[in-house]
Amino acid sequence: MHKKLHILFLLFWIISFGSYAQTRDEVMTPNKIYSDRITDEDGRPLSGIQIRVQGKNLRTTTDLDGQFSINAKNGDVIILSKNGKKISSYRLDGSIYYEVKDESNQVQNSEKNYSFSKRSKNTSAAFRQTLDSAISFQHTNSIKSVDLVANALNFANNKTQVSQSYTVLGDIYMDLKQYDLAVSNYKIAVNNYKNIPSQLKLAKAYLSNKQYQKSKKLYKTILNYKNANANQQISANEGLGDVYSKIAQPDKALQHYQAALTLAKNNSNRPKTNQINSKISTVLEAQGQTEKAEKYLIQSQVSKSKSSPQQSAIENKRAADFYSRNKNVAKEVKLRKKIVKNLEDAELDEVITEGNKEIPSKPQAKLDLGNAYLKQRDFKKAIPILEESAIEAESVNDIQTQKDAIQQLSGAYASLGDDDKALSNYQKYVALVDKLYQQKEEEINAIVDLNRDLSEKQNRITSLEKDRELSESKYKLFETEDKLTLENDRRQKLIIYALLAGLVLLLFSLFWMFRSNKQRKLANNLLALKSLRTQMNPHFIFNALNSVNSFIAQNDERTANRYLTDFSTLMRSVLENSEEDFISLEKETELLGLYLKLEHSRFQDKFDYEFKIDDAIELNEFQIPPMLLQPYVENAVWHGLRYKKEKGFLNVELRKKDTETIEIIISDNGIGRKKSAALKTDYQKKKKSKGMQNIKQRVAILNQMYKDKVDVFIEDLYDDTTGTKVVLTLKKD
Repeated sequence: MHKKLHILFLLFWIISFGSYAQTRDEVMTPNKIYSDRITDEDGRPLSGIQIRVQGKNLRTTTDLDGQFSINAKNGDVIILSKNGKKISSYRLDGSIYYEVKDESNQVQNSEKNYSFSKRSKNTSAAFRQTLDSAISFQHTNSIKSVDLVANALNFANNKTQVSQSYTVLGDIYMDLKQYDLAVSNYKIAVNNYKNIPSQLKLAKAYLSNKQYQKSKKLYKTILNYKNANANQQISANEGLGDVYSKIAQPDKALQHYQAALTLAKNNSNRPKTNQINSKISTVLEAQGQTEKAEKYLIQSQVSKSKSSPQQSAIENKRAADFYSRNKNVAKEVKLRKKIVKNLEDAELDEVITEGNKEIPSKPQAKLDLGNAYLKQRDFKKAIPILEESAIEAESVNDIQTQKDAIQQLSGAYASLGDDDKALSNYQKYVALVDKLYQQKEEEINAIVDLNRDLSEKQNRITSLEKDRELSESKYKLFETEDKLTLENDRRQKLIIYALLAGLVLLLFSLFWMFRSNKQRKLANNLLALKSLRTQMNPHFIFNALNSVNSFIAQNDERTANRYLTDFSTLMRSVLENSEEDFISLEKETELLGLYLKLEHSRFQDKFDYEFKIDDAIELNEFQIPPMLLQPYVENAVWHGLRYKKEKGFLNVELRKKDTETIEIIISDNGIGRKKSAALKTDYQKKKKSKGMQNIKQRVAILNQMYKDKVDVFIEDLYDDTTGTKVVLTLKKD
């Protein structure tokens, strides 16, 4: 920032396309609204600037975005004022002159240079045409498309247009599978103009970038919008189904897929209906429900007869792959034949993409058909179709398909005992492998070059470097007398930067020392926690085996067997989590529920229990050390309820305290801590409770490491010291 402040005056925005310049004067005709935008030298909008037309009673003020509109004509003089003092004036015929109050060009009570950037209505047309050009090159020339978006941003004069530009950038990066960049640009688009289509794209980008929780949260937000139309609700439900499918929650995935399917059917959205039926089929197949999966797969093909050959090929391939995975070769062969017929009707020799779906090429389809024949050991049909696949793949330079076809031919001839042809095809296969390797290497180099170019383009857009260069090259606003001041400022900055660099180096050294100490302390704490976990498991196993011994002593073999089955399930889960510092609260509650079931099966005449979880709690969002809750429940049963004469009750409840905290309450109406201590034998008094002592140490270490992540409070439930209540407070991080 310069010490000496200057008032910057910009001429009319010069459009890079000559055709736009021809329409500039049309905005300045009589009785037309003249629009302008005032910003400081950093591009920040200036509000509250008074605007008037000289000699006319026409006045207005810039809004929060620095924009204003006023009736003016060619030749009128626009005067700008701040706090009643004139800043500048300019004439609409293109000539510009200055009227500044003092010699220093400084505006009273201001520490900013002002830049008056006039943008006429024809910039909107330039923006639209440039952005449309970017969209047209999106799938064919991504570099040129990004350049055009950068040009469109130069014409953007409101947040809606900025949002549209960054949305197109996000679309480009989604096509290129640069999901992190797509997320960044969609976020900028949504921040500038919040609308449902952009939010849906952002949610999908989160999903593609494996940011599943963010994707789920945004999709749920969209579903809560009252103004979301049917197609947007379909997309949101489908997206949630995709998220739950990715995070291995098939039941929830099916729930949202079904909701999307119902909406699609009600709105006669046939493509979405087919697509969602196919996704439901995939989830059901993964669950082993093959028959149900096949029904939904068939439903997704109901309307394919009315579809294009390309769409029919996609649907038939999806079904053929399903039958291939489930070893139904007869149906697979039938569908593979149809795919070849579809592609011959569509005259497709190469792989193309339609929307988000890849249409197979004819050589690929014939390769799949040949492989299906090989599964039936029908070499007579397999060999000719594989040879056709290899020849056609070679004609379109599809080396991958040609290689696979030649490899299968070699194997087929070997199975028939024709060693000469098997060897000949194997030699071709080896040569194709080398050729394919070279091609892949070239493709990788091309991708690296593309990513480098895209990174440069993105950095240029982010820093608005192009906008700065255009402003400097086209308007040349700085005067030659500023050079000396700039040089002095540069020298001062060099000195300051050198001092700052030394300070940063010193701070970095201190930070490094602090971090090293912190890491060493963390390692010691983790080692202590691991040691305590290893003590916890034998303690738990010993107590559980005592229960098995009790059933055996009572000659209750059936109960003992059932108990051992449940106990083995619990032990498997405990041992699986034994090496983890933290597990999700969902896993911990599952372990606790199974443990309660085991204890209740032994002491059915001693207590009943209830396990409640607040529906508002997202269990997967909270992390907890494994087996942290079990000792409190064990104490309640063994030292409180077991000695109670009448049947007692144990309550375990999870409550949401706020967005970051939950309470876990374990309460029993047993004999209480005081009476339990009195009943202890001399041996028990000498032997400390390792379970509770272990828990106290673990909680202390956790709170030291994670700043009071866990808080435990134990009190008597009733005034007569009977009953016990444990309140454990757990924070997210």
